[in-house]
Amino acid sequence: MVGSAPHESGRTADACPPLGDFAPTAPWPMLHLRARLLRQLRGFFDTRGFLEVETPVLSADTVIDRHLDPFTLTLFDDPRQPQHGPTMYLQTSPEFHMKRMMAAGAEAIYQVARVFRGAECGPWHNPEFTLVEWYRRGDHLQAAMDLLDALAQTLLGQPASERVTYADVFDHHVGVNPLTASLEQLVMAARRCGYSATNDPHSPTDDLGVLRDDTLHFLFAECVQPHLGTERPAIVSDFPASQAALAQIRPSPPAVAERFELFVRGIELANGYHELRDGTELERRQSVINQQRQADGKQPLPNHSRLLTAMQQGLPPCAGVAIGFDRWVMIASGATCLSEVIAFPISRA
Repeated sequence: MVGSAPHESGRTADACPPLGDFAPTAPWPMLHLRARLLRQLRGFFDTRGFLEVETPVLSADTVIDRHLDPFTLTLFDDPRQPQHGPTMYLQTSPEFHMKRMMAAGAEAIYQVARVFRGAECGPWHNPEFTLVEWYRRGDHLQAAMDLLDALAQTLLGQPASERVTYADVFDHHVGVNPLTASLEQLVMAARRCGYSATNDPHSPTDDLGVLRDDTLHFLFAECVQPHLGTERPAIVSDFPASQAALAQIRPSPPAVAERFELFVRGIELANGYHELRDGTELERRQSVINQQRQADGKQPLPNHSRLLTAMQQGLPPCAGVAIGFDRWVMIASGATCLSEVIAFPISRA
């Protein structure tokens, strides 16, 4: 259930001041806090009957997302010819494997996973990070949001989350309804929020759907997200159907994705879906995303996967959520960049 936006508020190329290059960047009290939060997290899921699982970091399959770029390597047989062999992917999320487990009979599973994403560096980003992901059979949108809210209260000591819809917060902060406004109205609002000639949504593609989504992403990141979760956590649900990723779409007009995100102090901490179960629709969405990737000048990712086979066999009704654990440690501690909460960021790796 991992997604990403092309424009994320607060994302810069700056890093925290460097220390001696042999030592961890996180101080020891922070590493003790991190370990305590991990113990609490495991206790939270264990007491609710979840099974902790492990899935491959390296796989022939990978999540297909326009804005998530996996690292690749060659699985060579002959170390004298390391350039020859099938292409494998370091995982951007354990999503595919965990859904395969759900299709094979799992009831409730969670994982503390190391994941990798290219072109992600900055105070809130590191190419390698810790993602916590879980799935539970039978959960619908409300149940999944309730569980996420309970986890935030337990780990972060936060009050109960505010529940709001994407359309409501967008209309409140931007002044237009994102689900019904025309592209022209959205572009005008984006220009008022700082769109310049160099990032005008009328370039470089002629796909009006892509232009609309790019504009929505910009407006949400720049004009809405900074205001979310400032007094208490906010769970935003019912995203535009065009941003469903692997969530189900609720057709009642206007159609919306049964997807939600958790924000604290303007920072996205979690992303969840009432999971798509239709293998044919999965294949269609992945094909569209690969076309978008190619239009962006990126390589397409493998469209056929064992997840597709699993969904054709039958994925049970379920919901899944992913949280960036390093960010949760930052919120819990008041840290201002990831290098304060992880021992060795990429600059020290």
